[in-house]
Amino acid sequence: MERKIQVGEKNIAIVVYKGKRMLELYEDEKLIGSFKIALGGAPIGDKAKEGDKKTPEGKYYICTRNDKSKYKLFLGLNYPNLEDAQRGFQNGLIEELAFEEIKKEIGYGKRPDWSTPLGGAVGIHGGGNQSDWTSGCIALSDDDIEIVWEYTKINTPVEIYI
Repeated sequence: MERKIQVGEKNIAIVVYKGKRMLELYEDEKLIGSFKIALGGAPIGDKAKEGDKKTPEGKYYICTRNDKSKYKLFLGLNYPNLEDAQRGFQNGLIEELAFEEIKKEIGYGKRPDWSTPLGGAVGIHGGGNQSDWTSGCIALSDDDIEIVWEYTKINTPVEIYI
């Protein structure tokens, strides 16, 4: 995994298994890396709102990249996705206007609003993987996030399973 690749050269995807605390990195549908992860402080169940310390479940994509993060590197996910926003709207956590704005941004492949009651700024970052400690993010060791960072770009798909 030490070779350098050009962004866009290969089809990269990430699959996260919360129960196994593993992140798998795929290149052209071939497993090229498997990494131990830490999750939110309340890891069982799907993220529903800001502050619940749960890591979301579902299909996402990388919508931001921050190389100045306090957690080494940060790959932001498009949480809330459309399903999260629909559920939040149906449950009265967000208003219709917020739902429509999230829907629009997701449709454009952009970062949804991270300041609604659903929460946001959920991503994959460094900082350590020894125990579940994040507010809902997926944490890797600092060495591992450097590898994942090298392979990923904006819109890299990320699927998160139980």
